[in-house]
Amino acid sequence: MNHIDRVETIHPGAAAEIIAQENQHIVQTYKRAPMVLDRGQGMTVYDTDGRAYLDFVAGIAVLALGHSDPGVVAAIAEQAGKLIHTSNLFYTEPGVRLAARLCELSFADRVFFSNSGSEANETAIKFARKFAKESADSSAKIGIVAFDHAFHGRTMGALALTPKEAYQAPFRPLMSGVTIAPFNQIAGLDSVITAETCAVFVEPVQGEGGVYPASPEFLRALREHCDRVGALLIFDEVQCGLGRTGDLWAHTASGVTPDIMTLAKPLAAGLPIGAVLCTERVAGTLKPGDHGSTFAGGALICHVAEYVLDRIAQPEFLTHVTEMGEYLQERLTEINSPHIKAIRGRGLMVGVELDIDASEVIDQGPTNGLLLVGAGPNVLRLVPPLIVEKAHIDILAEKLTAILAGL
Repeated sequence: MNHIDRVETIHPGAAAEIIAQENQHIVQTYKRAPMVLDRGQGMTVYDTDGRAYLDFVAGIAVLALGHSDPGVVAAIAEQAGKLIHTSNLFYTEPGVRLAARLCELSFADRVFFSNSGSEANETAIKFARKFAKESADSSAKIGIVAFDHAFHGRTMGALALTPKEAYQAPFRPLMSGVTIAPFNQIAGLDSVITAETCAVFVEPVQGEGGVYPASPEFLRALREHCDRVGALLIFDEVQCGLGRTGDLWAHTASGVTPDIMTLAKPLAAGLPIGAVLCTERVAGTLKPGDHGSTFAGGALICHVAEYVLDRIAQPEFLTHVTEMGEYLQERLTEINSPHIKAIRGRGLMVGVELDIDASEVIDQGPTNGLLLVGAGPNVLRLVPPLIVEKAHIDILAEKLTAILAGL
């Protein structure tokens, strides 16, 4: 694969027309690569002109099982032929089964389903505020602590916890009561996590902020400070959770248990889902009507998510992720380029810090048969499907070497 592989032309000449229609009819909030993707299989996607691309984006860490996984396709077809949607006015079995399995595999006693990672984090904010209202002596206990480089979403509450000027500036004033502290820095936590703090939000491995793993010591310090002031510790594992780091949950390697954990991206193999996992202590402060969602926890998506969860939770699957993550970092280290300044991450969530704008590499990806994504201005984020093999990583290393050599 030293060239862009081709299959039969699928829709010759369609890309320009589709892109023109997108420019005319869709709100222009995305910067898209100049091709139209049409289908995929495993690690590979094809555009409408038949060009093939090795996918190291995976829908931004979503497609853990790759494209068109046969088991996912079968699960969709099976449940779609029975029941797709009912709302939350009625019981359905798939959501109950999925929640039970999530609790069985985690610290949690209860689950609330949503439709995305941002919604999961919005829900966690509401749960934390309600918990403080029900259990705290002071009505002033509304503060939330988050950290620099964090990304928790773009809805208004989650945006307030995402300290990126370009994201926040157009929409101020944001939700009040938020304090941003230095990530991975223990000194000074006692001055920001106070009696008025109701929750601390943290990603065990930061994603969009540059792929920075939290140290176990830092997470332990957060747990201790939250316990000291009666605040909830909330782990955002929307991107780093569900096998991405080689553990089922990214936080387990630290030995620290949260009060709430948010999930989303890979849970339903590309179908929209979010989940908030919490302890009984937190759930016990909530009552009917405190929160809701029309589409969340639907039968179709939960049936697919149960299949995905069971696949990823297999020990041999997680071992594969660990081994491929180690091999990926090994091959990246072998690239002899002065542009590479650091390589960091866990499992198959790896950041390559560059001395140039990451877009210079990403933009070269399609012409070299690669799909790539960044994490901030100068970090290349590698989050392939968790089914990636050594042969795919070898191709990536070869093509990245060539791209960097030309810059």
